[in-house]
This record gives sequence, structure tokens and C-alpha cells, in this order.
Amino acid sequence: MAGGTQPRSGIIEGINVTPLVDIMLVLLVIFMVTTKLVDSPALPLDLPQASQSEQVQTVLAISITANGQLWVDGQATPEEALKQKTQEALARDPELRAVIQADGSVPHRLVISVLDRLKESGLTRVAFGTVQPPAASEGDERAKP
Repeated sequence: MAGGTQPRSGIIEGINVTPLVDIMLVLLVIFMVTTKLVDSPALPLDLPQASQSEQVQTVLAISITANGQLWVDGQATPEEALKQKTQEALARDPELRAVIQADGSVPHRLVISVLDRLKESGLTRVAFGTVQPPAASEGDERAKP
């Protein structure tokens, strides 16, 4: 039979990994050297100490009760006076933040109205205060999926 397959005398039985290991070791040495060069020592600095360890932020607390009454920093305030009070507080502290705490039964339009008054006065840092709900009891039907 012509052209048949005959066993070759120089068959490679496995892959020689020695050159691969040599290249990997060279790469490892290169990475170790360059990593040491990249790591520059820190400059010795003598930083000043602060007189207070904690920064105090001024917060304007705005509460809206279930009947729609507006309280600003613990004082009952008509909605029309909110803009003026906010501008006065901003004049004292330009970094002022407001936290709105509204009762769950307050209509959205009232909360949006308060947000609009704050925006008109120039106060843009506003957050909403919430409370952590109590852990759902076994008898609570809302906790069931």
C-alpha cells in the first residue's frame, strides 16, 4: 500500500516547558524591579493639628406635621415665612443643609411646596429625614410576600 502511514522515529511525546519557565522567571524579575521603582517614598510632612476633631455642620430642621403645620428649628412657622427664615440662615452659614421631616399622611403637594420655597431662597442641599421601621412581627400581614 503506497502512501501508508509509518511511525516516525522522532515523535515528540510531551511539550518542553523549560523555555516557558525561563521567560516567566525573566518577566517576574522585571515586574519586581519596576514595582520597586514605582513605589516612591512618602515625603515627611508635619501637618497642623485641628482645634476640633469633628467638623460641625449646620442643619436647618424643617418638620411638617400631619395637619400641615410647618416647624423650622422647633418653631412654628407659616409657609410664607419659610423663604425669609431660610435666607437668614443661609446668610449666617453658606454651607447650610436642610432636613425635611414630613409626616406620612402629609400630601405630596405640601412637601413639594416646601422644596420650592427652599429652592427660591437659594438652599440646594436638602435631605429627607426618615425613621427605621420596626422589625416586622410574625402577625404582620404586610411583611408577608
